[in-house]
Amino acid sequence: MSSAHHPAPEDGGPRFRAFTPRDLDGLLRRMSLTPAESLALRAVATVLPFRTNTYVIDELIDWTAVPDDPIYRLTFPQAGMLPAPELRRMANLLGAQAPRAEILRAAHEIRMRLNPHPSGQLDANVPVHEGRRLTGLQHKYPETVLIFPRQGQTCHAYCTYCFRWPQFVGEADLRIATDDIAATTAYLRARPEVSSALITGGDPLVMSTDVLRRYVEPLLEIDTIRSIRIGTKSLAFWPYRFTSDRDADDLLRLFERVVAGGRHLALMAHFTHPQELRPPVVREAMRRVRDTGAVIRCQGPLVAGINDSAEAWAELWDVTTTLGAVPYYQFVERDTGPQGYFGVPLARGHQIFRDAYARVSGLARTVRGPVMSAMPGKVCVDGVAEVAGERVFVLHLIQARDPELVDRPFFAAYDESATWFTDLKPAFGTGFLPGLEPG
Repeated sequence: MSSAHHPAPEDGGPRFRAFTPRDLDGLLRRMSLTPAESLALRAVATVLPFRTNTYVIDELIDWTAVPDDPIYRLTFPQAGMLPAPELRRMANLLGAQAPRAEILRAAHEIRMRLNPHPSGQLDANVPVHEGRRLTGLQHKYPETVLIFPRQGQTCHAYCTYCFRWPQFVGEADLRIATDDIAATTAYLRARPEVSSALITGGDPLVMSTDVLRRYVEPLLEIDTIRSIRIGTKSLAFWPYRFTSDRDADDLLRLFERVVAGGRHLALMAHFTHPQELRPPVVREAMRRVRDTGAVIRCQGPLVAGINDSAEAWAELWDVTTTLGAVPYYQFVERDTGPQGYFGVPLARGHQIFRDAYARVSGLARTVRGPVMSAMPGKVCVDGVAEVAGERVFVLHLIQARDPELVDRPFFAAYDESATWFTDLKPAFGTGFLPGLEPG
């Protein structure tokens, strides 16, 4: 690893080591796979990104429960992640030891059929400043701008269901990133309606504190920025970032500086399964973050075969609340990449959400869901009801491109198989709200 990422630990702290597709065969020897099964998993990892690390392998995965262990399914490729014809195509190329250029070309063709950038990420969300497109920013909602630091567009480990998988496959045309901090701050100064900056990725906390500081400190000079968010999976996949990495204390001092500057600092922590919260080091990391004055808000998607049970979500929300964090969103698996494998129908998803919600105290009922980050905004499934003799989904937008649509209820015809907003049809033979159409 370069010195710009994953600083060496203090004496006695674990050293970060990543595993990539070249290590996959060795890792899979822990399992009893046939050559065909192993080839299929390598085929998936040739199209979709794979990366894990020693902590995930040694501390989070129960290898006696593989392949059903949720953290294994969360981080290792599975054959069903690609449509069967695409899987056969890649496996045949790898099995025949086809030229690398042919394998890369086939992988690219498959990726482009997997909707690599949903919900207008490369067109509708890219802001323009003084005639120039700022391709490393996303400005979907008036109050919030997302910043993608160039040095933070990787993660300590990759989730198999990740909707930002195009960031990690080595294709520059699919990547969202910036290192133009001057243009970013100029844009924010020119947009006083923006009150919240979300630094995201990838995972910004793969960066050293010195590099992260270059993106954070200029935000403190913009009076209209009232909150700074950092999207991260590091509490789950590398909690030593906050405890024993060489610049862990520097990172916490940076957090303290943001809070002392009168800003709300939120660590948008991505937790998928309660198994990620069990190691003592995670709890120590969360305590250290909270001691800086930062707030940890927890979110993650509902994913088939990983956390699609009310028991998993109730435990997740209960434990994070006990540890002083705030349950924030339960997302719906987005319409990209392996959604066909990991997606849960909206009707079943809402039942899981409701059953879990009913099991936790009011302190954990800060969570909202199931939520689809769709083209118009964050669409929440509030429930299933019968209205005027028709069975319908009741929905509303928590956030929207058009603020006039926020928090206005609307109805979609009930569809037991629908997994995404674009699968829904308006109820009662009419349209959705004016200006609100799937797409």
